[in-house]
Amino acid sequence: MRRAFSVSTIQNFSPKPNQISYPYLSLIEKCNNLKDSNKIHAHIITLGLANFTYITSRILSFYVARNVMHYAVRLFDQIPTPTIFNWNAMMIGFSKSPRPEKSLFVYSRMRCRGVSPDMHTFPCLIKACSDRASMSQVHGQAIKFSFDGDVFVTSSLISGYCRLSEVELAYNVFDKSPNRNVVCWTSLISGYSSCGLVEKAREIFDRAPERNDVSWSAMISGYVQNERHLEAIELFRELRDRVRVKLNRALLVSVLTASGALGASDEGKWIHAYIDEKGFEYGPELGTALVDFYAKCGLIECSREVFDKMPRKDVTAWSAMIMGEALNGHCQSALKIFCEMLENKIMPNAITFIGVLTACNHGGLVDEGRLYFDSMSKSYSINPSIEHYGCIVDLLSRAGCTAEADMLIQKMPMEPDAAIWGSLLNGCMMHGHVELGERAGRRVIELEPGRCGRYVSLANVYAMVGRWEGVMEVRRAMRERGVKITPGWSLIEVDGVGHRFLVDDKVHPQLGEISKMLELVSSCLERMKDESL
Repeated sequence: MRRAFSVSTIQNFSPKPNQISYPYLSLIEKCNNLKDSNKIHAHIITLGLANFTYITSRILSFYVARNVMHYAVRLFDQIPTPTIFNWNAMMIGFSKSPRPEKSLFVYSRMRCRGVSPDMHTFPCLIKACSDRASMSQVHGQAIKFSFDGDVFVTSSLISGYCRLSEVELAYNVFDKSPNRNVVCWTSLISGYSSCGLVEKAREIFDRAPERNDVSWSAMISGYVQNERHLEAIELFRELRDRVRVKLNRALLVSVLTASGALGASDEGKWIHAYIDEKGFEYGPELGTALVDFYAKCGLIECSREVFDKMPRKDVTAWSAMIMGEALNGHCQSALKIFCEMLENKIMPNAITFIGVLTACNHGGLVDEGRLYFDSMSKSYSINPSIEHYGCIVDLLSRAGCTAEADMLIQKMPMEPDAAIWGSLLNGCMMHGHVELGERAGRRVIELEPGRCGRYVSLANVYAMVGRWEGVMEVRRAMRERGVKITPGWSLIEVDGVGHRFLVDDKVHPQLGEISKMLELVSSCLERMKDESL
């Protein structure tokens, strides 16, 4: 049980010549809230201990670590001669704040006071850079003070340039660095992956003279970020079978994500067994990854079992469980978990409501969907994103409320994408609303002219009412634009190996006859057109 702090408790620690500050510093570092820390800080000031640089620096670090920058600024401004440690602390604090550019102003003040930077100064400054100009200036300062050869500064520069999509500059920093350790190689791997250059990242990974668990994790995470899940699994198997490297939590989360995307249940179950064997706690990140993996594999009971064992559940874990239940068709269970989440005083976020609306969609709960959608802004101050509009439009369209869905699309604060128009098109096709379906179909083809499914849906709308000339017009547009029908595929796991099967190229006899008839009519029309000319 945490000990309550009070002024009387603090006064028991009267300063002695040899132990003038340690009790107070120990107490302030154990504080779990700002109110208690302020009491101790006030007592330190009244005893005159705030004049000691060491004590002031430790208190400043406490405020910075808890991102209480307004207190940190007030304390920093009272220090007559701040040390480089104090300056760095302020730059680190601002680099993690909503206004990271303030770190650059702190650095400018520091230089005006004649204080030189050290190796810890530049990594936090680089994180604060939001464009190439500021990045170049910080890079120039690192060169000026001869810190460009430091491996941590080098890795920070590589990460910073890649974050700004300046991959060539990142590679130049890497190439010119005289001291390249595993951290620098890993930074370049992560940087290339974040910019979508996975092949380049793998090339660097294969060239690296040394690899640790972080570099393996970076490469596997890079594959997952770019939805190259099968390659992520294959690389993980190489790591697991051939190399004795510690499997860290970040790596396990990435592999669970890939396993869930592929439905590779054996791989994910192996990771779950490894987690239990090594005694890893089902923390928010690792536990949520397990919940998500089992849900995507259709093993919702296992997902719920992991969820119930998690000692701490944040909003991400609750949202993953809600989405898992929704995707597996357990709509009422998903909404029940949402109610449990509110009872536990966990505030939902935008992702939570995607799960809730998905549950309503899968269950055809139109009235409930409308209520939850309206409550986002009214009760929780969450502005619906395009994904939320997509859910509610799909729900209304499937239920036959296509006119209402169309009105909602017209009122959207953002431009509707092809997915939203596609949902309306599918709803019109299901319920025979041809006129609105034609308009939605033409709009979705304008937005995605290369997707064959959009043409097929519009052609189906025409075919429903016997408008064969419309069907032929769609087919002609596909030929002229070179759009080819992409075959569907299924994935099945056998002995831990995923096998992909393309859909059979044979068509249903009745559909085949209709296709032949359309080809014949089209051919006749073309011949008649030629003869008339």
